[in-house]
Amino acid sequence: MSGDSVMQWGDGNIGIIKNQGAVSPQAALEQLIEAALALRGQVPASDRQTLDTSVEVLRAGSTQDRGRLRGALASIAGIAALVGEVGAPVVSAVNSLVEAAGLR
Repeated sequence: MSGDSVMQWGDGNIGIIKNQGAVSPQAALEQLIEAALALRGQVPASDRQTLDTSVEVLRAGSTQDRGRLRGALASIAGIAALVGEVGAPVVSAVNSLVEAAGLR
């Protein structure tokens, strides 16, 4: 017999998270850029400009120094954290990229 057997109690259950294996840095980067652009419509104009600038740094990739890349990630994660639950996927995407790219 194959498949998952799941028992859940309480409120707020969202299901099973699968495929949590290692993510390539390129895939994590693309996921983060997509998530940041989706968040763009949920934040004030000043934050949109910061997101745009940070996404430009991410897209430049290896041509940027490590400190500038970390600064862009911090800016994106900070904005995402400030907007609450709607920003949670962006914070998760930042963490995935940091882990995949060895930026800790």
